[in-house]
Amino acid sequence: MQQRSLSLALASALLALAGTGAQAAGHYVAGVEGSQAASVPPPGMYYLGYLVNYNINDFRAPGSSTNLPGHNRGTVTALANRFVWITSHKVLGADYGMEAIVPVLRTSLTINAAGISDTRSGVGDIYLGPLVLGWHGAQWDAVAAAGIWLDNASSSDPASPGKGYKSTMLTGGLTYHFDAAKTLSGAALARYEFNGRDDAGFRPGNQMTVEWGLSKSLGAVSVGLVGYSQWQTSTDSGAVASRDKSARHALGAELVYPIPGAGMFLKGAYYQELRSKAGTGAEPKGSLVRLTLVKAF
Repeated sequence: MQQRSLSLALASALLALAGTGAQAAGHYVAGVEGSQAASVPPPGMYYLGYLVNYNINDFRAPGSSTNLPGHNRGTVTALANRFVWITSHKVLGADYGMEAIVPVLRTSLTINAAGISDTRSGVGDIYLGPLVLGWHGAQWDAVAAAGIWLDNASSSDPASPGKGYKSTMLTGGLTYHFDAAKTLSGAALARYEFNGRDDAGFRPGNQMTVEWGLSKSLGAVSVGLVGYSQWQTSTDSGAVASRDKSARHALGAELVYPIPGAGMFLKGAYYQELRSKAGTGAEPKGSLVRLTLVKAF
């Protein structure tokens, strides 16, 4: 149960980083799952606390890879409280479960090129996932899931925690263990977001995200090489929409440390953006640091 309860990749997005996180568009921020991302834990109740810090070094001009002039910086710190229930029921041969995510965010933006200086804190858009399916083989795990990001949070200011629109998200992934002892594994997890319209009638393009990880167990501690890619798959629509699409790619390292006797795991990673392409708005580029606390009840 150790490795599977650690991953808890139950096919949902994890954070809504107020539109400034490591993302092309949509609610989901890549880089929060990492190694063994498609391994669903056994039946039970689980809490995951995802503490994420995204450091924005520069903002790019819309539709290009050119940085905006002047001093343009920002930080996003978020704690995504994720509650997971895997039941004893079977659906299509898989363990059936459900989940909810309640993110709390603090965003600080200084974009002198656009005359923006804003800091906000609050509860972000909430995710409800009524469908989580987890399959398990001798040396593999698979997951499929579906859920909805609500638009409950405020989106009235540049640093507000909400995005202003709903999203429907589908997820699928596979973890494969290369040896019977499960000390060496590879995983890939894909998520697709269908974004809705905001109150002004603007609809951001749909988004595809793929996370992957290679991990090696070194006794109690595990280390891994992790990465992600995101692509905007359709153009924006509505006022001020253009045909530019955004993309993002990053690579990082991960360390997993169990806390003996406490039923908890700490899972931390650092990602550095490799290359990206801006879309219709001024988009950030920077680095992502993540610490995950996994607790089984």
